[in-house]
Amino acid sequence: MTTTPGRHPHPDHHSRPHRVVVIGSGFGGLFGTRALRRRDDVEITLVARTAQHLFQPLLYQVATGILSEGEIAPSTREVLARQKNARVILGEVTDIDLEARTVTSELLGQRTVSEYDTLLVAAGAGQSWFGHDEFAEFAPGMKSVDDALELRGRIFGAFEIAELATTDEDVRRALTFVVVGAGPTGVEMAGQIAELASRTLKHDFRRIDPTQAHVILLDAADTVLPSFGERLGGAARRRLTEMGVDVRTGSMVTDVDESGLTYKDREGHEVRVEALTKMWAAGVQASPLGRQLAEQSDAELDRAGRVKVDPDLTLPGHPEVFVVGDMISLDDLPGVAQVAIQGARFAAKQVTHRLDGRPTDERFTYRDKGSMATVSRFSAVASIGRLRFSGFVAWLLWLGVHIVYIIGFKNRVTTLLHWAVSFLGRGRAERVATEQQVFARRAIKAAGEDLRDAG
Repeated sequence: MTTTPGRHPHPDHHSRPHRVVVIGSGFGGLFGTRALRRRDDVEITLVARTAQHLFQPLLYQVATGILSEGEIAPSTREVLARQKNARVILGEVTDIDLEARTVTSELLGQRTVSEYDTLLVAAGAGQSWFGHDEFAEFAPGMKSVDDALELRGRIFGAFEIAELATTDEDVRRALTFVVVGAGPTGVEMAGQIAELASRTLKHDFRRIDPTQAHVILLDAADTVLPSFGERLGGAARRRLTEMGVDVRTGSMVTDVDESGLTYKDREGHEVRVEALTKMWAAGVQASPLGRQLAEQSDAELDRAGRVKVDPDLTLPGHPEVFVVGDMISLDDLPGVAQVAIQGARFAAKQVTHRLDGRPTDERFTYRDKGSMATVSRFSAVASIGRLRFSGFVAWLLWLGVHIVYIIGFKNRVTTLLHWAVSFLGRGRAERVATEQQVFARRAIKAAGEDLRDAG
């Protein structure tokens, strides 16, 4: 086992509990914490910027009114309530000091410093607008509960605005929805908006016909779901087209504003789309904490800001620091939940081996359990090993896998009930959208700018 020159990766663990600090309450942070639940000689501090564990793959269902945010984002404290060796701290991590082995977090101006013997960094990734962060105001991403609730307000609000519109042009603009990015999230969002318009809202309005909504799916790549391969991507594209989704690949967005967006097609022509509601599902950027780690170690960052870790998921030169999930660049591993879960469990296993004086594993091996994406109710695509499924069978597989990974029995039951309402009937249980959801983020941003100007 390698060590930092002059320092042992762990102090004598017989004198006091071994202190593990975990950053992030996503799949990596939560599963890493739970993997150490039986260790009485370990004291875990989980630091996270939100008070919940977010099941991110189902965010699009919150945005389109199928599920409530509570069903996919249970309280982290509730999940870990019975794990006596774990403590949860709410706060934004502002500083990691590798030399002092401390993590500093802030909440409402209050600073908390947590000391560690082992650090597990699982801070995940955020949305990337590829250098055009100004697009975010008009085309929110899909990485947080705030994103999903804001989009829910915008999507349902668009139909209300269309009902009030006095010209055909204004109706068309209100009923045009553009999803940027044809990966799993983009495909799922486009499919659900199309179903929302054609089934759920079909009879709810008097002046407009919701079934005339125009859903456009844009992507700069030439294929839909490129990571799934040509066969499944083609199946997803055909199903979307059957549902009325306008799929435009080879289309790179160049500008986004309040009333629409502009993209460049594969021939290089600029095309303008008038649309009130835009959403961005086109790229990810690793947590900025990766840069802090790189600046204090021998690690490098890739173009997406991910940390190039050693094969055992440790930070080069710092065997006491593990980095997992969307933050790592190793063996072209995808940014999916299973990579984070398996990586976190692997890191926890190394900690227990070190504490027990056993040899540690030299390399993390990812076992690909497959990829899935829903296209519509009763239709999905799934890639599991060499097997490829599409249609109803893939949808059943998707249903089972997602129920297994939702945390908590109560959430599984209510999720199944809401799915039954939405998939077997026409209803959607979570159609409430408030002005606060749609406009609060802009108000908070403006208030922060006013405070900085005043200061």
